[in-house]
Amino acid sequence: MKKDDMPGGELTPPNRFRIDYSEPEGEIAQFVTVFYHFRCDDPLVRDIQPAAIGHLSLFPRGQGRLFRPDGGFDRSHEVNLLTPLACALPIEVDGPFHALGAALSPLGWAALTGLNAAEHANRLYKAADWLDPEIEETGARLCAAYRDDEAGLPDAVRDLSAFILSHARLPRPRHLQLMADVGQWLAGSMLPDVEDLYTASSFSRRQTQRLVQQYFGVSPVTLRRKYRALRAAAALSKPELSSEKEAEIYDAFYDQPHMIHEISEFVGRTPARLSDGAAPYLEELIDGKNLRELR
Repeated sequence: MKKDDMPGGELTPPNRFRIDYSEPEGEIAQFVTVFYHFRCDDPLVRDIQPAAIGHLSLFPRGQGRLFRPDGGFDRSHEVNLLTPLACALPIEVDGPFHALGAALSPLGWAALTGLNAAEHANRLYKAADWLDPEIEETGARLCAAYRDDEAGLPDAVRDLSAFILSHARLPRPRHLQLMADVGQWLAGSMLPDVEDLYTASSFSRRQTQRLVQQYFGVSPVTLRRKYRALRAAAALSKPELSSEKEAEIYDAFYDQPHMIHEISEFVGRTPARLSDGAAPYLEELIDGKNLRELR
């Protein structure tokens, strides 16, 4: 679904958002890239979620919809599991909208959910339908305390970390190594050679393709396109971009229209929209630390 097809009209201006972040520390850092507290008190909130990682997210205020690529939509719940997205997708929330959550690393998604990222991509689930039922009790308690002004981001960090750590189950060692190999492969260049990944992998070509889809949600070819677009968008959103870095970004695409198309597909913005003012929620989601695979 393209931005122009988004239901309902224009996006909510970024200056209407208030966002606080908490960096994960210690053991939880391998599973979570960032904890966040998002607020927008508008009666209707429209935005685009970039193609990125999964989230465990509480909505103490607001009820929303994630519009899927197939034309349907998923309704939000008080305690949500947002699956990894293969493309940028519109969201629309009846506000005020407040959210507390954890952005999961690919390892975090695999260890916490055990779900195939490709088979479950582009969905917004009720978390208790897929995770231990304890998450419903934990999330509902946090949401109720938040509405009573008795809980905030530190409480969510503490309780969500405890839940994740107590329920995370690491994949088998060879699969962990493949995830690390994928991270190193992606970090090698803006558009790494897929053959280099197959050479580094201890699995066959077909097994490597299957496992990359299982853990990252898309094929190796699409994965490098996705991360190229996310990296380009992260760089282009920064005002201090050097001419050398800008040239490196443009060289990674066939031409400028191709770059615009790719960034639009995976980030939901054009390059011009990335630099037209502060967009703190988007910038955090596409920040470099969220592009890593294993810490």
